[in-house]
Amino acid sequence: MLHEVKFTSFNERDQVYGWIYVPACEPLGIIQLIHGFGEHSRRYLHMITSFMEAGYIVAADDHVGHGKTALENDSWGNWGEKGFETMVNDEKKLHDLVCEKYPDLPYFMFGHSMGSFITRQYMARYGGDLAGATICGTTGVWPNLEESIAVVQKLVDEGKGDESDPTLGGQFMGWMFARCSEGVKLGNEWICDDEYVQRDHAEDPFDAFTKPTSNRAWLYFLQMMKDITGPQWAAKVPAELPVYNIAGDQDPVGQFGTGVYQAANWLIDSGNEVKTVLYTGYRHEIHNYMDLKEQVEEGIIEFFDDIVFGRLFEDIDDED
Repeated sequence: MLHEVKFTSFNERDQVYGWIYVPACEPLGIIQLIHGFGEHSRRYLHMITSFMEAGYIVAADDHVGHGKTALENDSWGNWGEKGFETMVNDEKKLHDLVCEKYPDLPYFMFGHSMGSFITRQYMARYGGDLAGATICGTTGVWPNLEESIAVVQKLVDEGKGDESDPTLGGQFMGWMFARCSEGVKLGNEWICDDEYVQRDHAEDPFDAFTKPTSNRAWLYFLQMMKDITGPQWAAKVPAELPVYNIAGDQDPVGQFGTGVYQAANWLIDSGNEVKTVLYTGYRHEIHNYMDLKEQVEEGIIEFFDDIVFGRLFEDIDDED
């Protein structure tokens, strides 16, 4: 069963479009899937199908400025004017809508890339909603973050928030191509070294990655990362919330493993149980590699299954 839903964004301007995928079985729980910067939720159909086959309801939407939400609202790359908490509050709205339809089920969250940043915001603000969370392709301390915020804040202060400076993407993310030995042709080589994945990403008509991003949206993106940086973020996450932290060890977003472990250690130092897995030799989109995606999905499902069936904390107790 498939429900298409829509609701008014936190930005008070857009209608957010989302979908609830329901398996034809008694569900074990619900997984809310949160996509990354410039993409859309249907890039995860393989993962959504795997989650459904494992017995989970899956909820996903297209963020403001992205995918069908951007298409229907004519707002490509523009997130509105309500601040960097817009997307996390939209995900809260989707959570509440799903729970009205399917109450009293364990609720999980999976977020990739910017989706992992939003998930981390959600964990800090609404962590009590969740039985567990998976963050995929996340970051630690983003390079030159304060300097980048200052650059784009100046543009917004000058009244250029709705304009798009085409140099900003390279300025803020150009360093991410450092290990792309094949060179830069499409501008997305850092996501995966499979040329078919690169081309699929670049040519997707619902993908906003190749479309202009407003200066204000860049500001919100950078402020979002600042919000999830450091021990002060982790201290807001409920200590009882278990976290599965996964990435490729050649993923520049996670600073080639260093940032992935930074995020894990902030949580561990605050009392959370965190399982971290780095996949050797893989870049950012570990869930889109043909030879790896099923293994990635199986790991996520096993983590959530262990929580549903009470095995996770049994294993932790056994280790103690």
